[in-house]
Amino acid sequence: MRYIWSFVFVAAFAFSEPSFAQKLVDPNTVAPEYREAALKRRAEQIKVVECNHKADEAKVLPRDRAAHVNQCLEAASER
Repeated sequence: MRYIWSFVFVAAFAFSEPSFAQKLVDPNTVAPEYREAALKRRAEQIKVVECNHKADEAKVLPRDRAAHVNQCLEAASER
């Protein structure tokens, strides 16, 4: 019985994990008065995703990841 409960717990956690990720804002599903803000938020989210991808490619250590992403975002805003 104990093994069944532990299996159920692990399975529930494994299937619920992707739902914790932050999703990209879809401006088409937002009310018209908030669409402009949603477009800005989506652009910001895309920049963060790109910087995270660059950090993955560069194999940045987890302790240095925040600094690397912030530096990437600052460089992107200067362009």
